Amino acid sequence: MNTPVSAELLARSNGWRYNVESMVSTSITWQDVLLMPEDGNRYEAIGGALYVTPPPRFRHQAIARNLVAALLPILQESGLGELLFAPVGVEFPNTQEGVQPDILFISNERLDIIGEDWLRGAPDLVIEILSPGTATRDRNLKRKLYDRHGVAEYWIVDPESETVEVWRFAEGAAERLVVDERLEVRVHGTVAGQIYLPEIFAKRV
Repeated sequence: MNTPVSAELLARSNGWRYNVESMVSTSITWQDVLLMPEDGNRYEAIGGALYVTPPPRFRHQAIARNLVAALLPILQESGLGELLFAPVGVEFPNTQEGVQPDILFISNERLDIIGEDWLRGAPDLVIEILSPGTATRDRNLKRKLYDRHGVAEYWIVDPESETVEVWRFAEGAAERLVVDERLEVRVHGTVAGQIYLPEIFAKRV
């Protein structure tokens, strides 16, 4: 689903005991997201609107698995930080927005953003894998969200073109490149390793 979801509609369809009147009169926040049902969907609060993403398809999950397997030895097993994958919540306290990325990485220098239940602050790297219902949101709304909240690097993984669109954000500027073969993995601007994208996108079934 690529448009904001009406809180009132969700409340009616799920039969919640929820104060809908107060919810629809104010912006949706991460705290509202935490009240959503555990139904397999991912709920996110961006710009005061509520977004819902249905459970991912097999291809999406296979690519996510391959990415995690390739990144683990480079980022986590090497001792550079923590690599996490969905479902995991990321709250941006300054605006009360919150999302659930597919994959993310937090360097050792920023481990203090990891809370008991979710992250409170910007990860160093965020990875979103496109699906038909989320492509526009991932390329535009979420890219701008991650930029303004201080995410250092954002990967948009496209299963159709079998490419990764890399955004590296810096103060007042953003660098964009599209990679289809060997992708450098950076931490604080230093290359920590590389992954081979044809293996990430390989179809094994």
